[in-house]
Amino acid sequence: MTSHEWGRVDSDGTVYVRTADGERSVGQYPEGTPEEALAFYTERYAALAFEVELLEKRINSGVMSPEEAAESVKKVAAQVDGANAVGDLVSLTGRLDALGPVIATQREARKAEKAAKQAEAKAAKEKVVAEAEKIAEGTDWRGGANRLRDLLDQWKKIPRIDRAGDDALWRRFSTARTTYTRRRKAHFAEVNEQREGARAVKERLVKEAEALADSTEWGPTAGRYRDLMKQWKAAGPAPKDVDDALWKRFRGAQDAFFGARDAENAKLDEEFAANAEVKEALLVEAEALLPALEGDGSDLEAAKRTFRDIADRWDAAGKVPRSRMKELEGRIRKVENVIRDLEQEQWRRSDPEKSARADDMVSQLQAAIDKVSADLEKAKASGNENKVKELEENLASRQAFLDMAKRASADFS
Repeated sequence: MTSHEWGRVDSDGTVYVRTADGERSVGQYPEGTPEEALAFYTERYAALAFEVELLEKRINSGVMSPEEAAESVKKVAAQVDGANAVGDLVSLTGRLDALGPVIATQREARKAEKAAKQAEAKAAKEKVVAEAEKIAEGTDWRGGANRLRDLLDQWKKIPRIDRAGDDALWRRFSTARTTYTRRRKAHFAEVNEQREGARAVKERLVKEAEALADSTEWGPTAGRYRDLMKQWKAAGPAPKDVDDALWKRFRGAQDAFFGARDAENAKLDEEFAANAEVKEALLVEAEALLPALEGDGSDLEAAKRTFRDIADRWDAAGKVPRSRMKELEGRIRKVENVIRDLEQEQWRRSDPEKSARADDMVSQLQAAIDKVSADLEKAKASGNENKVKELEENLASRQAFLDMAKRASADFS
């Protein structure tokens, strides 16, 4: 009989393995030596031990899911239990049993990780839904449609959560998209209706603008074109291709009219150039009147007569180029205003009522001053210093008013 730490070979070639429950037969190897028999069955054990070691490494590394790991442990444990091999089978069973808590820990970790990912996915989907619902309530009809498409792509990339929660969020998301699409279609239908209305209005405006293009009633027609432009802007946009074509016709009619008007004005300006030269000469005469009026205005009447003659010749000279009108009219009006102001000032000075009131004021103040002066002399004679001081202040104040009244009266003299 040949023995081994974990087994032996009987004389008839039967091989036994020692276990905690005693020996049990694992097979016979009659054709070889006892040593060869033990080697055969210990190699079987080595193969089992290698498989257990490999399983330990794979499970501890986390490359297997807890479910796969548990199934693999169960499968290998079945191979070890009652294995026809010679070796420490009990230790292999113990090592396999020790993997149970490892798998349980991994299962809990996987469960927590899954829960975290589910929560993250739920939050991501809720964010997508919230944005979609906000878009559905808004009026960004172009950007909103593009953004909803982006949100749908995001939704597809987010992992599913629990079925009930996922279905509920999807219904909200789908409802938001449907609501937005329905409102968007209604909006553009309304816009199209408005644009067709604008098209009709602008077609009418174009016809009128084209009918006015040959008009030579420059002022009224220019005003009508301004009214047509206001109506054009108020009409709003027509369909773009139609709007562009109508605008081209409308602007063409305007350009034709204003071009003809500008050409006519240029022709008139050329004709009126000689009138401007006449008026420039008249301005020299008119502006020469101003230095003589800077004094006391004694030459006012002569200046007025001369200016009336200049004004008559000014009107007779006729129109001037439009570019010169403001300048020339401004200069003649300046001379006219100086003469008018002097005339009004002269009338103010000679106003009988104002002159009488000024003289009366002087008389009243003089009488009051005479009375205060008499009272002052009495106070000085009596030696009443306080009264003297009071009357002197009163007298100085009234004298100042008297001086002012005398100057006013002199203005009317």
